[in-house]
Amino acid sequence: IRGRTVGIAPVGCAVLAYNYFTFDFQEAAHGRAPAMATGIKRVRPDLMVFTYQGDGDLASIGMGEIVHAANRGEKFTTIFVNNAVYGMTGGQMAPTTMPEQRTTTSPFGRDVEDVGMPIKVAELIAALQTPGYIVRQAVLKPKDINRAKKVIKKAFTYQMESRCFSFVELVSTCPTNWGLTPVEAIKWAEEKMLPYYEIGEFKIPS
Repeated sequence: IRGRTVGIAPVGCAVLAYNYFTFDFQEAAHGRAPAMATGIKRVRPDLMVFTYQGDGDLASIGMGEIVHAANRGEKFTTIFVNNAVYGMTGGQMAPTTMPEQRTTTSPFGRDVEDVGMPIKVAELIAALQTPGYIVRQAVLKPKDINRAKKVIKKAFTYQMESRCFSFVELVSTCPTNWGLTPVEAIKWAEEKMLPYYEIGEFKIPS
C-alpha cells in the first residue's frame, strides 16, 4: 500500500515524520491535520490516509478538528502520540500533562484545581455514537512496541475495508522536556501515566 499512502504531519515534533518514511507526506497547520485528511480522503477514497499528531497539537489546538472528524466517521486513521507535554515548542503543559507534573508553563506542577484533570482522548472519542476503532497502547518497551504494531495494523485494516474512523493513541516519553534520562522517563511513564491512561481497545466496530 506504500504507493497509495499519504501521511499528514502538523506543526510540532510530528512534522519531522516525513524524514523517516518513503511515501507521500503533507504538512498541515497546527492542529489541522484531521481537516486535511478529510479533504484528501474524500477526494481520493482509494488512498490510505493517516495523521500523525502529538498531544499539544491534537488534544489542544486541534481538539475540535479530531472530535468532529471522528464524529463524522471519516475513513482515515489517526496516530496520536501522548507524551504528556508540548515537545518541539518548548515543553509547555499540554491537556494530557499529569497532575503535579512540572513543565515550562507549570513550574510548580499541574494544578488540577486551576486547569482540570488530564484529558483522556481515547475515551472521549470512544464516547461518540459514531462507529470507530479506538485504542490506546504504549511504546515504552519492546513488548509494548510489538503490541502497538498490531493495533496500528488493525487500524489500517479497518480503513482499507472502508469500515470506520480509526484512532490509535500511543503513550510515549519525552526525556528532554521531562528532564529525565531515557531509562528514568520509561519508569516515570509506567508509574505515572499508565495507571491513568489505561491500555486497551475502547471501541471496536461491529
